[in-house]
Amino acid sequence: MSENGAAGANGSQQPPQIKMNILGQFIRDLSFENVMAQKGAAGEVQPDINVQVNLDAKKRAAEHQFEVITKLNVSSKAKAGGEQLFLLEIEYCGVFHIEGVPEDQLHPFLLIECPRMLFPFLRRIVSDVTRDGGYPPLNLENIDFVQIYRAELARRQAEQGDQTANA
Repeated sequence: MSENGAAGANGSQQPPQIKMNILGQFIRDLSFENVMAQKGAAGEVQPDINVQVNLDAKKRAAEHQFEVITKLNVSSKAKAGGEQLFLLEIEYCGVFHIEGVPEDQLHPFLLIECPRMLFPFLRRIVSDVTRDGGYPPLNLENIDFVQIYRAELARRQAEQGDQTANA
């Protein structure tokens, strides 16, 4: 008996095949403020880099299409003195065609898997912009999108708990 026949005899169904295509990706907004160059400062400075990541996703008008936005805010200050060296803000978007993801798993899929697919491109842009701004290229560490997703869920649950406690 074939595998399909055996599966049919057991009554079990194959899970739906997940289909994901990146239809496009683009920079929605980019700002690089080279504070150190504007002040005319020169010399070797040890930077202290702070990276903040925000994620967003929304359904598009076309069926099975979603837009996923990764927002980075990269701040670099001198370790000695704390003066601002540069500030980089970028919104990087991907347009995805997604089918076969169960509804209850779609939200984490959009905010974990989709940004993970876009990250190498975003990392390259950050590296190029900082290098072109006169600094050593900033090669971002891998971002743990699962941890960011879980932290956001915990924050929302705590926020809801505070609202019900105050009501």
